[in-house]
Amino acid sequence: MCTIMCCCGKKDGMSKVARGLEATVSRGPDDQRIVELNGGVMGFQRLSIMGLTPEGMQPFFFDGNYSVCNGEIYGFKKQRQAFIEKGYSFVSDSDCEILLPMYKEYGTDMFRLLDAEFACVIYDGRSDEFIAARDPIGIRPLYYGYDGDGQIIFASEAKNLVKFCEKIMPFPPGHYWKNGEFTCYCDITAVDSVIRDDMETVCRNIREKLVAGVEKRLEADAKVGFLLSGGLDSSLVCSIAQSRSETPIKTFAIGMSTDAIDLKYAKEVADYIGSDHTEVIITKEDVLDALETVVKLLGTYDITTIRASMGMYLLCKAIHEQTNIRVLLTGEISDELFGYKYTDFAPSAQEFQKESVKRVSELHMYDVLRADRCISSNSLEARVPFGDLDFVKYVMAVDPEMKLNKYNKGKYLLRHAFEGDYLPHSILYREKAAFSDAVGHSMVDYLKEYAESRYTQEEYGEGIKKYDHARPFTKESLLYRDIFEKFYPGQSEMVVDFWMPNKEWDGCNVNDPSARVLSNYGESGV
Repeated sequence: MCTIMCCCGKKDGMSKVARGLEATVSRGPDDQRIVELNGGVMGFQRLSIMGLTPEGMQPFFFDGNYSVCNGEIYGFKKQRQAFIEKGYSFVSDSDCEILLPMYKEYGTDMFRLLDAEFACVIYDGRSDEFIAARDPIGIRPLYYGYDGDGQIIFASEAKNLVKFCEKIMPFPPGHYWKNGEFTCYCDITAVDSVIRDDMETVCRNIREKLVAGVEKRLEADAKVGFLLSGGLDSSLVCSIAQSRSETPIKTFAIGMSTDAIDLKYAKEVADYIGSDHTEVIITKEDVLDALETVVKLLGTYDITTIRASMGMYLLCKAIHEQTNIRVLLTGEISDELFGYKYTDFAPSAQEFQKESVKRVSELHMYDVLRADRCISSNSLEARVPFGDLDFVKYVMAVDPEMKLNKYNKGKYLLRHAFEGDYLPHSILYREKAAFSDAVGHSMVDYLKEYAESRYTQEEYGEGIKKYDHARPFTKESLLYRDIFEKFYPGQSEMVVDFWMPNKEWDGCNVNDPSARVLSNYGESGV
């Protein structure tokens, strides 16, 4: 990961960018540069992943224009060669250096041409204006706000902006900003034509597109590792990667010392694919000690996001402290495409698709945010194969009738697509378990108990009255909101609401986001 921060205006811009970047050194610990331009200030903190030489440091400069980008641009070598044949020259092996030649050739049309997870800001020296953009899913973070002088400031994280902006909002995925307006260049959930192919054709395409998504994310000049929970999604990513590697890949799993559910499944997968596997064991004390740190780094009060981040943060912390890994592949985004435990209750294919559109559109506030912050706060980079643009567009277009759980097994299309020797059948068809539960049921129970001890019933009743937007509805949610407000006062609208099952569906009117409270949880946590 890296940090980008730009003040579109020169009034105290250097000071604001310098102070703002102090909050995210862990995102880009290798180098920092701040450049004053005619129309504002551009700052960058670097985590070296591609093009490790000093020449790969940003901002990049070309033909009077400047750019900063936190991202990975896939297939950039082919694009760079095409530019070289046109007469362009490059000073580094960084993938992000191609952005300015692309801007010169295509203008803002460049964003829809990128196969990338990115957040970037470009300064056009000729027109003296800034252009900002974010990838269609929002895998790379970007926020914006206006300072007291009316200048818009863009930054990788809200914590870069809290000192200067009264209201901070997430930059909308799939949009670019220019001349004070946001323009959508890609709605990743839009379906032009529903795919109604037969089951085998759809599953073959799912398999081929996910394999391609993993393969392109294996390329890095830094060391690559893999988060392995033992669930379907991360297990598939690891299996595909291992089948493309001549040496054992490095996999990592985490669990509570008392009742870790996933550790045994992760080990089963690791043994099957032959990876170099590491287990990290955590305790109640580890979880509670890290709680305030996790809420601060996340910038959210959402229950699901915080619960799931506890294990992920502590696992990434161990990887950072104990290894030379710099890039991690993860299994996020599969659920939003293929369904959760609660989408088994979807009353129709249309409702399933509507829910999928909502979840994919909001990913940047929940699971994707979690992966970015837990990983980047430990000076690592996240790559998300299930977020491959070609893969997401395809699965979103598949007839939702096929994605409904009519097979007595959730996410059947994905499972069927990888039947064969990728994974043991017991893993491929294992019931879904939420990551926060699978780290160990005790972890969530400890968090609930801690929240219970912090408030009397009277204090809870008074405490929730402080908040109008996304009002807490349990002592646990009040605890998280109070911690959030300590670091991001008045900024709750950065998150639209709590991630919860769709309460309008029968069987989903619950007050806890854990799948454990659903009637179809079954053997998920065994």
